[in-house]
Amino acid sequence: MKSDVEELMPRLLPVEFGASGEELDLKGPPRNPREYLRQVQLEASQCPEVVVAQIDPKKLKKKQTINASVAGCHAAPVGFCPSLSWQQHQVSNFSDVRQSIAKNRNHWSSNTLDDNVEMPDITDEEGWKKFCFGETLYLGTSSSRTEAAEAEPALDYSKVGFPPFLTIVSRLNQSTVLMVLETLVGWFEENDFAPQLGRWLYALLACLEKPLLPEAHSCIRQLARRCAQLRSALETEEDEKLPALNLLVCLVARYFEQSDLADQPE
Repeated sequence: MKSDVEELMPRLLPVEFGASGEELDLKGPPRNPREYLRQVQLEASQCPEVVVAQIDPKKLKKKQTINASVAGCHAAPVGFCPSLSWQQHQVSNFSDVRQSIAKNRNHWSSNTLDDNVEMPDITDEEGWKKFCFGETLYLGTSSSRTEAAEAEPALDYSKVGFPPFLTIVSRLNQSTVLMVLETLVGWFEENDFAPQLGRWLYALLACLEKPLLPEAHSCIRQLARRCAQLRSALETEEDEKLPALNLLVCLVARYFEQSDLADQPE
């Protein structure tokens, strides 16, 4: 007698039903193609029509859905917004930098690093903060970079942070670029702007490949909003942070095509 499954589902290959079919051993290997097809049929007839997956809710908490924020930026205060020609010029320069890095990546990455350069592991977020910012900024000590340089005959990068040399950033793959970018932007959310941060953000954006991954899309928008937030709190157009903040907003909005975040000159 044919099963319901056999009645409803059309056969792709004809299989004869013989007396030996009733004695077919599913555990043993088939002796010929006919027995193999018959085994498949019998196994399918024994499968339940509905299968319910057993899901552990605790495991889902570690894999949250990525939501790209669409919130806009704080509008630039009067007199703080860069001109459209300035923005276009910065985008052009940035494009040239990206092309140069891509063209010479193999050359720079093959150069030997200095003995004092020890790049952190990709998962060591605190190590990357200390590497990029130096102990002075990372630990929040009162001594400035100038004081550190005057106290020692040679510049100690462990204290003032390693600049994003081409020999360093050329070694970073896209996973590392995004991880470091997310780490620095996360630090920036809770701290003020610093020159070391600005240099690294520019370098990482120059290494970030397009089209953007959803994580990168969310990260750079977060960066632009934070820059606009700090800019809106500046008291004067002469503040030395203003050009850097304008530049980062410009690159995110104009080069990476997040046009809703772009500054609109009056």
